[in-house]
Amino acid sequence: MPYDAALDEKLFSKLWETEVDRLTVSVFSYNKGVKKLQISRTSKDTQGELKFSKLGRMTKEEVEGILPLMQEALPFLS
Repeated sequence: MPYDAALDEKLFSKLWETEVDRLTVSVFSYNKGVKKLQISRTSKDTQGELKFSKLGRMTKEEVEGILPLMQEALPFLS
C-alpha cells in the first residue's frame, strides 16, 4: 500500500534554529498506528533558501538544542 499523506497525523512539532540550519522534532502517527518521533534538518543554500537535507551527524550544540524538545515530545508518544 503506497504512502498516503492524508493518513499521517502530526501530533507535535517544534523547531530549533541556527543561522544556517533548522532542526525539527516531531511526533507522527500514520493511520492511527504507533506514534513515532522524527527529527529532520533543513539547511540554507547559497541563496539563503531552506532545503531539506539528511540529518546525519549532529554537533554537541545541536544535540543540546533539541534534547529539551525531545523531552517535550515524550508525552505525545504515549
